[in-house]
Amino acid sequence: MTFIDCHRDGPVLRITLNRPHVLNAVTEAVLDDLAELITEAGDDPDVRVLVLSGAGRAFSSGADLTVGDLSSPAGTIEAANRVIRAIRAVPRPVVAAVHGPAAGVGCSIALACDLVLTSTSAFFQLAFVNVGLMPDGGATLLVPANIGRARAMSLALLGERLPATTAAQWGLVYRVVEPEQLGPALDDLTTRLSRAAPLALTETKQAVNAATLGDLEDSLDRELAGQSALLESADFHTAVTAFAQKRTPDFVGR
Repeated sequence: MTFIDCHRDGPVLRITLNRPHVLNAVTEAVLDDLAELITEAGDDPDVRVLVLSGAGRAFSSGADLTVGDLSSPAGTIEAANRVIRAIRAVPRPVVAAVHGPAAGVGCSIALACDLVLTSTSAFFQLAFVNVGLMPDGGATLLVPANIGRARAMSLALLGERLPATTAAQWGLVYRVVEPEQLGPALDDLTTRLSRAAPLALTETKQAVNAATLGDLEDSLDRELAGQSALLESADFHTAVTAFAQKRTPDFVGR
């Protein structure tokens, strides 16, 4: 798990994506490791809270388009889905601490967490459309479940950045604080959660997820099918080339 740091702080398990040189862009291998860590934490009775964060300037910029990992695109999507399922299934509260960009599947992972604490310097972006793709990682359900269809559609179709302050106003995240307050706010939140009745937290998490995310499996299946097709399109391959050349892609619709 070279690219993930994991350490216990009393009852709090802190998991940090650690590829700061690429803004914590994720590969299939990184996603697999992340899903495994989250699942294993659910089997440890001494872990009361999980925290997901990113090293350096970002939470995560999404899938890494600079590596050959996407030669098996379905594998990357399925690995991302395992992370989303693990976050939902683990019987502990999962907190995302977002201090910078959370884009693409990085945005999906953050929003799958039970509570998203963010600084004013962060932003969220369903950037998929900008490279000829569609949202995945459960985002087609997670986002509208929080903020409604109209706002979710605008984020998905336009691929624009959503500042953290607006995300909080819309109800997409739990709380936004100034950058220097993120650490203390996170410590306060994890302390409160770690001292709460763990069985009550587990039952509450499961009940709220069942009521609001009951269609998650169907959404993940639809995303996998649609994204797999888009990853084979000329538009996506055009976008990857344009990304490498640092220019705007010219999509042709095939």
